[in-house]
Formats: sequence, C-alpha cells, structure tokens
Amino acid sequence: MSLREISENMKLAREYALLGNYSSASVLYHGLLEQIKKYVYTVRDSSFQQRWQQLWQEISEENRQVQDIMSTLENFQLDTTPAKPINHDDYESRPVHVEPRHSPCPVKRPANPYKESKPANNRLSMAVRAQQRHSPRGANGDKSRPSKGKDKKETKEPKEAAGASKEDKNKADVQEKEVKKFDGTGYDKDLVEALERDIISQNPNVKWDDIADLEDAKKLLKEAVVLPMWMPAFFKGIRRPWKGVLMVGPPGTGKTLLAKAVATECRTTFFNVSSSTLTSKYRGESEKLVRLLFEMARFYAPTTIFIDEIDSMCSRRGTSEEHEASRRVKAELLVQMDGVGGASENDDPSKMVMVLAATNFPWDIDEALRRRLEKRIYIPLPSTKGRVELLRINLKELELAEDVDMDKIAEQMEGYSGADITNVCRDASLMAMRRRIEGLTPEEIRNISRDEMHMPTTMEDFESALKKVSKSVSAADLEKYEKWIEEFGSC
Repeated sequence: MSLREISENMKLAREYALLGNYSSASVLYHGLLEQIKKYVYTVRDSSFQQRWQQLWQEISEENRQVQDIMSTLENFQLDTTPAKPINHDDYESRPVHVEPRHSPCPVKRPANPYKESKPANNRLSMAVRAQQRHSPRGANGDKSRPSKGKDKKETKEPKEAAGASKEDKNKADVQEKEVKKFDGTGYDKDLVEALERDIISQNPNVKWDDIADLEDAKKLLKEAVVLPMWMPAFFKGIRRPWKGVLMVGPPGTGKTLLAKAVATECRTTFFNVSSSTLTSKYRGESEKLVRLLFEMARFYAPTTIFIDEIDSMCSRRGTSEEHEASRRVKAELLVQMDGVGGASENDDPSKMVMVLAATNFPWDIDEALRRRLEKRIYIPLPSTKGRVELLRINLKELELAEDVDMDKIAEQMEGYSGADITNVCRDASLMAMRRRIEGLTPEEIRNISRDEMHMPTTMEDFESALKKVSKSVSAADLEKYEKWIEEFGSC
C-alpha cells in the first residue's frame, strides 16, 4: 500500500462522516485502521513509527465518535416508537440537557498536500478530547446534574453499541502490544536502532521437523526452553530453567538451525548475535552494546539470545595476545549472563532470557563462560538414518528418477556433515542442466524452453556429485570433539 492510498481513504471517511453517511464512514475507518496497522510494521525508524501510532489512535478516536453518533441515532429511533401508552411522568423524567458531542472530523484546514500525507502529532488535541469526554462539566464549564431519567436512558443503550466500543478498546490494546518499543533512555539512539534493525528476528519460522536426526539435542533444548514456557509452575526453585546452553560440534551439523527452531517453537524474540554486532571502534562502546543487548532481551522477553561462534568473543583470558578492550567486553558479557533469568524462585518463565551459544572450537572458550553455559551438548555428524532424512528434506521439491536409491546414497556419504549433504544434493540437481547446455552457444541457451529443462535427477547424477564433493570434517577433528565433550559435556 502507498501513503497516497491511506491519505485518500482518510479523506473519504471524513467526507462520509460530514455528510452524515455514518455506516459507510465506519466501514472506511475500520479499513483505514487496518491499513495503518500493516504500514507500521514496514516502518523501521522508531520516531516515525511512534508518529504513525499516534495517528492510529486519532483515527480510532474518530471512529469511536462515529460509532457513538450511530448508537445515539438508533436510540432516538427506538424512543420515537413507544411500545406502550405515553406516560407523562416518564416524559418529564427524561433529561432536558443533552451533552454536546464533538464532530468526528477535525476543523477543515487550507489544502496542503504535505500536511495531508504527514502523520499528525496531535497529543494536545487528544488530551483535550479525553478530558472533555471524562469530565462531569458541560461545554460551558458548569457542572451538569445528571437526572434519574438520564441514568435510565443510558441503561437502555443497545448491546451492539457497547460491543462495538469494547471491540475498539480491544483493538487498541492489541495494537499497543504489537508495537511495543524498547525505551533506550540513557543509551545512544543509533545503538538501539542498530540492534533492533540488525539482530531482532520475530519468529524465524524453522520447525523441529526441518531438522533431521539430532533427537537428543532436540529433547534437551525442549526441556531447557520449551517446557518452562508450557509448565511455569513446575520450573521453579531448584528446577529453574537453564540459563545457558552451549552447542559443540563440527561445522555444518545444524547448530544454528537448532537455535532458530527453539525461537520458533517458543514464540520468542530471536537475537542472532555475532562478534561484529557487539564490536565498536570507540572506547567503552562495545561494553555498552553488550549491556544494551541484555536489557533489550529482558524487555522483549521471552527471548532467545543466540551467540554464534562464541569462541571469537570469549576466548581464554590472560593470554599474551589478549587486548584490554577485548577483556572488558568479556567481563561485561560474563556479568550480564550471570544476571539473566533463573536467579529467583519467583521468576516468571514468560520473562525468561535463554542464552544459546555455538562453537566449533570449545577448547578455546574461557572457563568462566563455560561455567555459565550450564548445559554443554554435542551436535555430532548425522547418522545413517539422519542422512536419509536430510536427503528427503533437500530433495522434496526435486523430481527424481526411478533408479534413485536414497539408502545407498546415504551409505556412501559416511562422515559427511549436514552442509556437505546439502552441497551434494545441489550439485546433483544441476547435472541434468549441465548435460543439456553442453556445447550450445549463449543464444541457443537463452532459447531453451522451460519444458526442455524439466529433467529428473538420476542415480548417476548423485554418483557424479559424490566424486566432486568431499567431506569437510576429518577423523582427527572428530576425536578432539569427542574428547572435550567427554571431559566437559553436560547432556
């Protein structure tokens, strides 16, 4: 949608309201509120987002006033068709003074296309309207004494009007929750915006079924993160959730995918942190970024902070190559991790901040960080069953020939990581295309139709791909991982 479309709908809704066509105006106002709500999600600048939120509240207020006018007119229609003989006592008890209502549209101003499309910052007018709406005084400042008849009339208002106002209130509450913004008072505005723009990812959309094998790792992560969200009363005291989980394993085994699956299944905000995110050239800025990261995580809780390649940020302290700035960043990270959830028996799991870390070099991690990452699990190379599952996941959108035997292919990929298996599948899927365009000129390649390129992948293609793609993890590396996890593992 465009700003011009939103502006045109706003003008049309106000024109209908001025002309007295309140039903059409109400429909346009509802559609306009939904358009603004969707547009807010596309705005990255927090100041602009706040101004759009103020505009949404003003439009919602206009819509509420139109609803009030419609309900008042409906009451008049009900009152003019009495179901019983007129009683003069009842007639005299009706209120003579009718409290004036403000027009649902603002005062018409000179035409200015810039002002029409610019969200209005009208806090004062909203405050005045709210004060007039809730104040017991009339329009001239005198106190109006409500009569008994007025109370009776108010109780006779139809349920539809009350339901409409309640629905508007619920929509406003939902909108306020959806656009909840972190208050970065005391921090540099650019730092807050950089963190929100670069590392906050709502619902990464990776399911457990998208990850083949690794059943032990999935079970432990569910116990560490998912179950405390489902059973908050049970995970208290000594059974508090784990503060940190370290995933150790060779490259390409699915450590990052596991972290994203945790964030998706728990409906948590996912912070994907790397060393470049928390590094600055200015003295003291990196420590501020670390502290700001954890404060934002607590604000957006429940949160999953995933620190990939954590050995690059928290290597052993006290070595000759260590820089002073690096030591300060490590110290701040250790302090903040000690202050993350689970310290109190009354901690709410819905406010939990879980730190997930992954590394390919666990022997380089600082001892203090290793202590704070209470669960240390090994993510191994896929088993034979896991390799078959990986093949099916990677090839589910590819047409295969009848001679393709996935079990045989999986046996030939002993020692391959998940990333290596994906590379084999990608290379095999390109083999048919390579055969088709071999020896053709660029003009002939451009003239090939889509049907001619639609060729199934054969078993021969996979055998050729296996000869070209080798495994990336050596036996010596696997031995080092197994030795470390046997000494420091905590599954």
